Amino acid sequence: MRAVWRPSETASAAYPQGDPFGSRPKPYHDGIRAARAARIGGSGMSAGGARHARVPRPPGTTRYLWFVGVALFLLIAYATVNTLTTEHASSTGVPPDHPLPPFAVPLALSNLQGDANVATADNQPNAGPRPACEVRGPRILNVCQLAERGPVALAFLATRGAQCEAALDRLQAVRSSFPGVQFAAVAIRGDRGDLRAAIRGHGWRFPVGYDSDGVVANLYGVAVCPQITLAYTGGIVRTNLIGEISAARLRAELRRLVSGSVQRGWHPPRGA
Repeated sequence: MRAVWRPSETASAAYPQGDPFGSRPKPYHDGIRAARAARIGGSGMSAGGARHARVPRPPGTTRYLWFVGVALFLLIAYATVNTLTTEHASSTGVPPDHPLPPFAVPLALSNLQGDANVATADNQPNAGPRPACEVRGPRILNVCQLAERGPVALAFLATRGAQCEAALDRLQAVRSSFPGVQFAAVAIRGDRGDLRAAIRGHGWRFPVGYDSDGVVANLYGVAVCPQITLAYTGGIVRTNLIGEISAARLRAELRRLVSGSVQRGWHPPRGA
């Protein structure tokens, strides 16, 4: 269920013409009370004078029905969990040779509030009022802007996840060896205060966006944490690194990313 975006005073002042992210109203439902069954009173007489006797339940009926109900509930729960697990296990991120899905999210360290904008056209109620690629600014992480600048290494993390944070530490460690590559991360839900503390505590110098309702993670097929999506200049996905990987493999994958981007016409910064 999606959270309704409520603009803060700072966000309203920064965007007098309206929220660039857009609010997505929450669906709701009304509680409906079941009607009570009419009570059968005492041992009164019918119109014909015959006494109505209550028919006793067979012994053990209540206990049997309770057992069947519990067994059915457990069976449904197992099937649901098994389905979800299977779907998640088969998810591998954005397929190679496909474009990065556009998004714009607030930077975690900024004071900008709002859900992710994932619109691809104007006036998409559940995605955003204008295309995500157009939503830019000093307090915004925009993946379109990253892809325009160079190859992209985009990581996804959940706060308080040791493996996720370790993967971002490795990104920070190799970042200086790959000038021109656009390193960034997106935090999936979680407490924003904890996220800010993690960014400062680990010393991550690349931009970290805040996906407050998880819509970006869904678009990018995030199955496990960490996940790093690598894309050539222009935003075409090369590969997805799923789960924990070594620093050596990360460097090798980044070298292939740079090489492929050069073949596509990208020019690394001078002196690189």
